[in-house]
Amino acid sequence: MREIPIQSAEPLWRRAISGAQILFVAFGALVLVPLLTGLNPSLALLGAGVGTLLFQLVTGRQVPIFLGSSFAFIAPIIFSIQAWGVPATMGALACVSLVYFAFSGLVWKHGADIVHRFMPPVVVGPIIMIIGLSLAAVAVNMAMGRSGDGKLELVPYGTALTVAGIAFGVTVAVAVFAHGFLRLVPILAGVGAGYLAAIGFGLVDFAKVAEAPWFALPAFVTPSFEWAAVLFMLPVALAPAIEHVGDVIAIGGVTGKDYTEKPGLHRTLAGDGLGVLFAGLVGGPPITTYSEVTGALTLTKNFNPAIMTWAAGFAIVFAFFGKFNALLASIPVPVMGGIMMLLFGSVASVGLNTLIKARVDLDEPRNLVIVSAVLVFGIGGLALNFDGLALQGVSLCGLVAVVLNLVLPSRRVRA
Repeated sequence: MREIPIQSAEPLWRRAISGAQILFVAFGALVLVPLLTGLNPSLALLGAGVGTLLFQLVTGRQVPIFLGSSFAFIAPIIFSIQAWGVPATMGALACVSLVYFAFSGLVWKHGADIVHRFMPPVVVGPIIMIIGLSLAAVAVNMAMGRSGDGKLELVPYGTALTVAGIAFGVTVAVAVFAHGFLRLVPILAGVGAGYLAAIGFGLVDFAKVAEAPWFALPAFVTPSFEWAAVLFMLPVALAPAIEHVGDVIAIGGVTGKDYTEKPGLHRTLAGDGLGVLFAGLVGGPPITTYSEVTGALTLTKNFNPAIMTWAAGFAIVFAFFGKFNALLASIPVPVMGGIMMLLFGSVASVGLNTLIKARVDLDEPRNLVIVSAVLVFGIGGLALNFDGLALQGVSLCGLVAVVLNLVLPSRRVRA
């Protein structure tokens, strides 16, 4: 591939500004995940900052990638917190790193093809769809001003729908009609518009923001480890781990370098896994490669990995701003509901697009069986209990999809 030289003599102040811009591009998605799941946004910033630095350490700071909160874990985190609590969820999320390390070892020994052999698009596609659709009802309830389970009314119905509609509509409008840099931050624009509307309706209480200190240590979470939570969460990592491979190839296409060869896909996977491990141990959501950062690099043509170091540093600094964390926590439920309705559907669409791009033939019985089983098991909420150990949701769907893909014949069996 044609290599594009990196300007190592770039002034320090320009690197700092470029790093701040990268963090701004990733910021909306980065803090949205903890806001939707009830986790601490400060810990998400800390996890992203330190995780990116760990990634750079493992890869020799050769890849211009910033790691931020993974959307794939939103629905599983919400369910896991309800079922097992925050400490057990954090322990399970830390264990998710094992999937990245396992993939790294397989790629190091057998090459990248081994990943796609066990998890082709017919497996990955429906799993991603379930990640997006499994908690669609939570998004709708929040948009209507209710708690995620629909049992409590937090905001009057009409007001909630109006605010959620503004957040939803602005996000859609920016994503579809905006140009240039603004098009990279549709979620941030939607949250901002919804928040302003919520202020107009008197839904925002600034008292906690005023009381919060300017600087404060994040409220770290000590993880605990429960087998049920760990087994539930591990299969969720299949999708972002495979997405990682695509993102590394994509950023290589932008910069003109083949990062799967140098520093090597096994190192990028291990670096990502190390970041996921750190985030889970301190109480933040898992982190992953960000496509919006790739888009920003495409626009700016600044491919120096050092700017990601600056972005990571700024993220760590922001993690210790108490008022900033309180401001994020003041965002009302309907605003997040409006965003979640679009976001969960978008994740499901990514899964559908995975099937379309790979031209998965659903007239082939084996493919139809795999996709159908995963969708019904996941959306229907099927659970298998073994002496108190439950398999359900994404974990069950992932296991079923992989097993069916291995045991069913690859071609139609004819009489």
